Amino acid sequence: MHSYRSYPRAILHIDGDCFFASCEVAKNPALRGKPVVTGQERGIASSMTYEAKRMGVTRGMRLFEIKKICPDVIILPSDYETYSLYSERMYNIVRRYTSDVEEYSIDECFADLTGLRRPLHMSYEMMAERIKRELNSELGMTFSVGLSATKVLSKVASKWAKPDGLTFIPLRKAPEFLAKVPTEKIWGIGSQTSALLAKYGVRTALDFALRDESWVRSHVSKPYFEIWQELHGRVVYELNLEPKHIYKSISKTKTFTPPRTDRAYIFSQLSKNIENACIKARRHGLATPLIYFFLKTQDFRYHGMAVLLSAAVSVPQEIIAVVEKVFEKVYRPRTQYRATGIILMKLQENIMTQMDLFGKSLSVETTKKIYISMDTLSAKFGKHAVFLGSSFQAMTEGTHKGERGVSSQRAANIFKGETKRKRLHIPMLGEVK
Repeated sequence: MHSYRSYPRAILHIDGDCFFASCEVAKNPALRGKPVVTGQERGIASSMTYEAKRMGVTRGMRLFEIKKICPDVIILPSDYETYSLYSERMYNIVRRYTSDVEEYSIDECFADLTGLRRPLHMSYEMMAERIKRELNSELGMTFSVGLSATKVLSKVASKWAKPDGLTFIPLRKAPEFLAKVPTEKIWGIGSQTSALLAKYGVRTALDFALRDESWVRSHVSKPYFEIWQELHGRVVYELNLEPKHIYKSISKTKTFTPPRTDRAYIFSQLSKNIENACIKARRHGLATPLIYFFLKTQDFRYHGMAVLLSAAVSVPQEIIAVVEKVFEKVYRPRTQYRATGIILMKLQENIMTQMDLFGKSLSVETTKKIYISMDTLSAKFGKHAVFLGSSFQAMTEGTHKGERGVSSQRAANIFKGETKRKRLHIPMLGEVK
């Protein structure tokens, strides 16, 4: 009964420590104890081991800056294929104990353990300990795990003792923890809202939780009232157990190096992004009537344009044809560009369009059928097994040249039966050179 009062719901949050860099160490134990940074292909740090963090390396730091403060650093290209495999293994280990798992991101998840004490013959704390032990031992990396009565409280718990922490926050002890958590560290509260709360003397999570309901409702908007409820142990945020299918928008952006002024290359990169965005839209049965494309200059300025389409589409030809007509309004010759991007906006269900007077809809539907065949080929032979001529330069020249063009070990070593586009979902172990 005491345990039930402490955990009216038992929500577990699992967070991989330095996940991308940890995956590199897990697949290559020779890296253990060394300062490792991923993100070579981007030119900035995307993840780093704690050894690198202790040397002053931070996320987003440029590689040349990292080398100055940490001469022994090992910089690796990101291997997202392998990271995804480790992520799937993380989810599967948690699902040994409960089927109620929310795949929140590639390196974290929530799990609902409520009601499983009797079937599993162990307390909620024992389940959390077992899950963490199996994650650490089987994946060869550390995870920070938090157990509490809501998602917001379990997030507080998982961050409490990073890295490699295991923290329990039963409701009766929640005030002890919340008193030491600044408002800006609460999941869902940003710096601006934290600054607003501070004006009213609310500086910690406990300060916020102790305000009465009428004060909270009158001073902050609904999302923050929901957070306030979760701090009180009331479940507002249920776990999302379904794969994500509903999108309001889809965006695809790609940085390339070195920066280029060549119109053909830049447009080809944009065309590839449009193809990728449309692939995702078709996968989820969506179409867009409005797009926004942009070019990013070497000095990090964005120039773009929104374009309304004649009908909601999910095939790239229709979008590329429209973008081609207005591209010169955005592109400037002799300007150095480092990235292109596309956003498919106001997404809606992709349904058959009605026939129009001039047969345009018939052409669109014919193109849709062609892409059904192309998607079938991609499923068999890998993504971009077939692509448009407008994307040819981006597909064949690659995205990065020089040091940043180095492929991950897994991408550079293809197993028997694989192609560059069709993989067997097996990570590769390696050695430090």
